[in-house]
Amino acid sequence: MSKKPVTSRRGRFLKLAGMTASVAGQYAGQRAMRMLGQESEQKRSENYSRMADQIVDTLGELKGAVMKVGQVASQTQDFLPKEFSDALQRLQKEAPPMPFEVIRQQIENELGQPVQELFGSIDEVPYAAASIGQVHRAVMKDGSEVIIKVQYPGVDESCDSDLKQLRLTLKLGGLLKMPKESADRLFEEIRVRLREELDYELEASNIRRFQAFHTRHPWVRIPAVIASHSSRRVLTMELVEGDHAKAVSAEVYGQDTINLIGKRLFEALADQLFHFQSIHGDPHPGNFAFRPDGTLIIYDFGCVKNLRPAIVVAYRHALLAALDEDYETFDQKLIELGARVATKPMPAPEWYALWRSILMVPFETDEPFDFRHSEVHKAFAAQTHTVFRYLDHFKPAVESMFIDRMIAGHYWIMKELGVQAAFGESLRRYLSDSNDSTEPAR
Repeated sequence: MSKKPVTSRRGRFLKLAGMTASVAGQYAGQRAMRMLGQESEQKRSENYSRMADQIVDTLGELKGAVMKVGQVASQTQDFLPKEFSDALQRLQKEAPPMPFEVIRQQIENELGQPVQELFGSIDEVPYAAASIGQVHRAVMKDGSEVIIKVQYPGVDESCDSDLKQLRLTLKLGGLLKMPKESADRLFEEIRVRLREELDYELEASNIRRFQAFHTRHPWVRIPAVIASHSSRRVLTMELVEGDHAKAVSAEVYGQDTINLIGKRLFEALADQLFHFQSIHGDPHPGNFAFRPDGTLIIYDFGCVKNLRPAIVVAYRHALLAALDEDYETFDQKLIELGARVATKPMPAPEWYALWRSILMVPFETDEPFDFRHSEVHKAFAAQTHTVFRYLDHFKPAVESMFIDRMIAGHYWIMKELGVQAAFGESLRRYLSDSNDSTEPAR
């Protein structure tokens, strides 16, 4: 028998509070063993894994803000122990769905009519389920096919309290490895993005903005909003289907088409960043689809980051400096991005060179880079221990965090697609062509 979903603010608080108390107790026991010299490395790892499993299970059950933060955290290797980052990867997979009766009630509450009067039919089995809502296929009264994105009840009202409780859990569990000021800025950025993502009327506006911008890319499709059947917590859009990255293969698409899709994906990303200065901030494979004619379909514009022009300029110059191995300039740009503590001396150039030798590999040659067999992520993970050498020199780059997330997400999509392409020349062209205007292109 399935558990009844927790939708009330009080119920969510009690569930999270229980998780917090349990994790804090386990951490206290762990510290005691460490002080007595009885904690081996294996035992510490086992304790972390046990706490991580409990947190992940609770976040997955509650969905909402805490699950979304878990998804973001799973991509961040610098402030959580590896056991937690590994466990949190489970939250990237499709979430277990809410019962349809809960979804039906939410639609009727939001749109003010019975479901059977609003739609010709609606599939009770979800098309997809995620952290803050789920999607159902439906047919309009005129016969057109649509998808309905429905926000889980209670998620909006409990967002702030969920985040506070999750932060407390991480703190009491000894898991938040950053100064209070940095944690404040990081969680405030996440809170603001989540607040925006919970507003489906804002997402509808984002969709229209990105559709207008991508008219320059006739190979980009973004599903249109059905305004008459949308509200703050329900978003109805035209059904635009394509193949998931897992279904794209050289046998079906041909390697040339896959490479073309990779180049188009790169162009869409770079144009959003450097020209539109507004980026699709949730770049996991489920938010993209593809077609054998090279069409790129982009879904879900709930998480959009509008960038300050000064941040885009600093990011551009940081990339140029990294490519040119100008580490003094690179260090200064990290300070401008808010990623480096200005009062600390510059790390050794050799340390920056180490990271450049890993992360710039796809852009260093005119020969096609084979993303399918790329081991950039493994090389990155193998060197994360060196971060501790200069840990107090850096802080979370809050304003550019979603740029990094976008780039990392696209790397994994390219890898899953099996793209073979050279991007060095294209990147340098974007970095050189971009001006230092203080006004974003809209």
